[in-house]
Amino acid sequence: MSISTSSSPQRLTYLLLNTVPISLIAVALAVGGWLITDDKRDTRVAPRQLLIVVLLLYCWATTLAADFPIEAKDKWDWVWKALAFAAFLPLTLRTRLRIEALLLFMILSAASIIIVGGIKTIASGGGGYGQLNLMVDNNSGLYEGSTISAVAVAIIPIIIWFMRYGTIFRPDWRVRGFCVALVFACLLIPVGTSTRTGLLCIALLAVLSLRVVKRKALYLAGLGALGLIAIPFLPSTFTDRMNTIKTYQADESASTRIAVWQWTIDYAKSHPFGGGFEAYRGNRIRYDLAGTGAATPGRVEEDKARAYHSAYFEMLGEQGYFGLALWLVLNLGGLVRMEILRRRYRDPEGQFAWAGPLAAALQSGHLVYLLGAAFIAIAFQPFIYMLIGAQIGLDTYLGRKRRDASFRPMRRPRARPCPHERTPGADRRARRRRLVRRAVPSPRRARRVRRRGARSRQGLSCGRLLLPAFGLRDLAELCRPDRRAALARHPRLPAPPGRADLAAPPRHARLRTTHRRRARADRTPTRPALPARPLAGAYPPAPELADDARLVRHHRARLE
Repeated sequence: MSISTSSSPQRLTYLLLNTVPISLIAVALAVGGWLITDDKRDTRVAPRQLLIVVLLLYCWATTLAADFPIEAKDKWDWVWKALAFAAFLPLTLRTRLRIEALLLFMILSAASIIIVGGIKTIASGGGGYGQLNLMVDNNSGLYEGSTISAVAVAIIPIIIWFMRYGTIFRPDWRVRGFCVALVFACLLIPVGTSTRTGLLCIALLAVLSLRVVKRKALYLAGLGALGLIAIPFLPSTFTDRMNTIKTYQADESASTRIAVWQWTIDYAKSHPFGGGFEAYRGNRIRYDLAGTGAATPGRVEEDKARAYHSAYFEMLGEQGYFGLALWLVLNLGGLVRMEILRRRYRDPEGQFAWAGPLAAALQSGHLVYLLGAAFIAIAFQPFIYMLIGAQIGLDTYLGRKRRDASFRPMRRPRARPCPHERTPGADRRARRRRLVRRAVPSPRRARRVRRRGARSRQGLSCGRLLLPAFGLRDLAELCRPDRRAALARHPRLPAPPGRADLAAPPRHARLRTTHRRRARADRTPTRPALPARPLAGAYPPAPELADDARLVRHHRARLE
């Protein structure tokens, strides 16, 4: 969508639709939709958006003090819309789909002019500079020959990117065929309009393409072969105009440009903050035309109110040194940011393999624009500001994704393993829970332990009553809670140590010790500890106790 009055979309229509402000309606719908429905969380404002806002306010200030206020107001009416929408546009570019949709809309909008120009160039050869009719009989805006030539060459890298990475239209044979045909039409526009600017832009694009091609020697050989093949098919109007590059002193257009640029430098010295829009109307220039022979001798010409024919001198004359600095920082900052993204996402196997080539395409298109802007006064061309908005949107989108990928929470979320999967961590936690249950038993487990203790006490009571009948008094003494008699009769059986000389028992013995036995050992009077035994061995029972145990098992078997 172009916001300037010179390229409003309604100018291509007929009857009543000519009076409908399509651009204004589209902008109102875009801003209203963003305010009402769009997600505004994590909204990021890039520094270049602030630069655009500052440039907008500065242009408003220079318009108030313009040398030609009426003419300056006419240009201000569309410049502020282009700058305001360029500052707003990156806020909506939160996804890859939106970035692609913007670029695709820009390409198709320009293609509506480029395809017509390409067909007319093939059919008639173009007709010369300023003679190619691009649907509208108006030599301004995108319909001006040099401007559409620079724009057509600038979008070629983006078209090639859609041939490989597009998602709105999958790059099948139909999409690739249309893209190849559109690239060919873009290359025909400089031929049909006979613009030297377009030829320089094509040369620059050919040099920039060396960064991405793998076989550079083959690429250069192919370019040379294509150039030699295309020369016989070029119209004479194009070749005659290209020949004036060598003799620019004799060309009126080139001579007036140089004279206007010199006047602009002198004007900026006396007006450091610029003279506002359309300040060139006050120039008075005098230039010399060199002769081309005896038939056309050299002469001195005078002219006035000649346009800048350069975006750089346009900013210098209209906005002064400060405005030119803002404009240069805005454009050069975009080139630097795209170079950073191109190198950061150049891995073809990464998650954002599409981002690096897109940054390179946007950077190449921007460089082509800056070269063309050296010979055309397109400092405020809305199309290029939409390209800058796409750059900012891509930068903020990738920055948001990169920040989300590098986010690390302060506390690691607890992983819940699947019940069918056991991990070492889960086993350790289960073991810890079992130990806690043993140390702090539940009421049900406590009741079970009490019942087991009661049954054990009943068995000991029966042993004290039955064993003496079989002459097993020693085992009956062992069944008593107080084992002092059995310990006195069998001194080799070690006594439980008391608290005073409690030593660390072996691990296997420590695990078999129960809380009840330790409590009983605490109640037992202390006695001197026996000499320490090796940790690997166990305390063997006394021989008499071992024999009595065998007798108990024997008589129990007989009773059963």
